[in-house]
Amino acid sequence: MLDQAIFFDTLRQGLWVAVMISTPILAVALISGVAVGLFQALTSIQEMTLTFVPKVLSIVIVFWATMGFMSQSLVAFFQNQIIPLVAGG
Repeated sequence: MLDQAIFFDTLRQGLWVAVMISTPILAVALISGVAVGLFQALTSIQEMTLTFVPKVLSIVIVFWATMGFMSQSLVAFFQNQIIPLVAGG
């Protein structure tokens, strides 16, 4: 019973870390997608690259800007949760 509790607690914490890491990129993708969609609706321009290029550029910029936060979050999770479980402590 204790092993299951540890497993599910670690899984819950891992999913929370994944949500925290992916939130900035997903938020920017959503905002840029809505902005480009609104621009396309207002101007009647239906070009496929118009939706793809700005969204990819904004995702790359936000990924580059938040890479340190993502790395720190993952390293902290592994050092505080996964490695002690593997080491048996």
